[in-house]
Amino acid sequence: MDKEQDGFEGISLNKAYEFVRERKIKSKQVIVAVIDSGVDTLHEDLKGVLWTNPKEIPGNGIDDDHNGYVDDIHGWNFLGGKDGTNVKDDSQEEARVYYKFKEKYEAKDFNPALLKGDDLDNYNMWLSAKKTIIGDNVAESAADLLILRRFLSTAIKSDSVLQKAMNKVEYTGNELDTFDATTIEAKKAKALLLYMFKADKIMDITNKEYLSDFSEIVDRDEKKAEVKENAPKNYRHDVVKDNEDDINDKYYGNNDIMAGDPMHGTHVAGIIAAERGNGKGMDGIADNVKIMMLRVVPNGDEHDKDISLAIRYAVDNGAKVINMSFGKHLSPYKKWVDDAVKYAQGKGVLLVEAAGNDNANLDSVSNFPNPVFKDSKTTATNWITVGASSDPLAEPGFKSYTASFSNYGKNEVDVFAPGTKIYSSLPGPGENKYGNLAGTSMAAPIVTGVAALIMEYYPTLTPQQIKYCIVKSATPPPGKVKKPGTEDELVNLSDISISGGIVNAYEAIKLASTLNTEIKNELPKSTLKNSKD
Repeated sequence: MDKEQDGFEGISLNKAYEFVRERKIKSKQVIVAVIDSGVDTLHEDLKGVLWTNPKEIPGNGIDDDHNGYVDDIHGWNFLGGKDGTNVKDDSQEEARVYYKFKEKYEAKDFNPALLKGDDLDNYNMWLSAKKTIIGDNVAESAADLLILRRFLSTAIKSDSVLQKAMNKVEYTGNELDTFDATTIEAKKAKALLLYMFKADKIMDITNKEYLSDFSEIVDRDEKKAEVKENAPKNYRHDVVKDNEDDINDKYYGNNDIMAGDPMHGTHVAGIIAAERGNGKGMDGIADNVKIMMLRVVPNGDEHDKDISLAIRYAVDNGAKVINMSFGKHLSPYKKWVDDAVKYAQGKGVLLVEAAGNDNANLDSVSNFPNPVFKDSKTTATNWITVGASSDPLAEPGFKSYTASFSNYGKNEVDVFAPGTKIYSSLPGPGENKYGNLAGTSMAAPIVTGVAALIMEYYPTLTPQQIKYCIVKSATPPPGKVKKPGTEDELVNLSDISISGGIVNAYEAIKLASTLNTEIKNELPKSTLKNSKD
């Protein structure tokens, strides 16, 4: 929606479509690659917009297009085995790095003063990993985990009681607040869960969503506690069976892009491209795109090799924009990813990345992948980093046009886009599902969708020009915003992002209509900046 036309702080997408319709501009189909956790290929709003490899014959077990990937019909799963098995869970990158170098760097005769170049980089990376894994207070961490486990166990029991008392399996915090408990057991259960809902300021989400999120937190912390003592299981190698230290060993995986838990990728794909105008669920942003799914994101940290090869696969198979709604804190093979980004830049492909959800300043804190090349410290020009904006009413405890969780950065985050209560497709089984998710993972595909929309109607524009249109036309919010991670620190959005604004599809496509391929050397200096880090 549009603020002036509709009274809502949307991205003016309907107005953008009015703009191209009035000019009778025809769209040209754009392939969008989604590097993510997988996708529900049977979803009613997505199955019609999936990219189909025109050079591959489905199901014949033959690599018809000779690209090294057999039956890659809708994309590829880099987390699969040739026997059809798939990776679902994986470890943190910090744990993998810590144990990879632990014996070497803790040896009695090791002298860090002798290190230089890549060896010194690896040592510094290992120190960072060690700090994350071991932490400053092991006893305190163990006590915190014990408390979390007890809270989760009690919450699950209380939920079971309330489901029976309320005669419903799903309820929100607000519904629980108005429920009149009549038994002592129900009153105790209500008091506990209502306290938790209110403490986390999430009264409008359901018990199922809350307990699922809570369980994920406990599971993550249990894994962190376990790797303090033992090296993480090599989940990926046991299934994929490639040489992870060799970028040239690249023909691995399988074509099961629906494997594992495709919720995240299904939601992201729907934001970009869910079929428009079919009266089902919701409409994606772009109206003439095909989604190429590349599965590299497990329940854990992704691997640099998979990211690098996924980018190259997307470029080689015709994708013009790539969405990357994932991130981690270390990148042991960043050069491989950098080389893939340079390859995409040379082929005219735009990359859109989620800024991350740690309410951290990316000007001083590393998040990977990122556009700063390790070898030269220059920045890729075909890259957009997206923070999450919000409706002030979407997060009652924060009340800002910024999302409380979003990463930010005056020099490193290009633009903000809506990232709270984003409604999109969710995977089955059974009935086609939809629901709200939040994160910069949702903000990035909104920008990807806008980029694809511009590419559809103005196909001669370069990635640099598309970025220029999106960043230059971003709309500043009315007044100051809260800096994510603070209670009440107010700043201008221009203090925590390059554009100082929220993506606006209408203003972006209107600006695109004025451009031609000759102006790419007149782009704002900020998009071609050198890193200060």
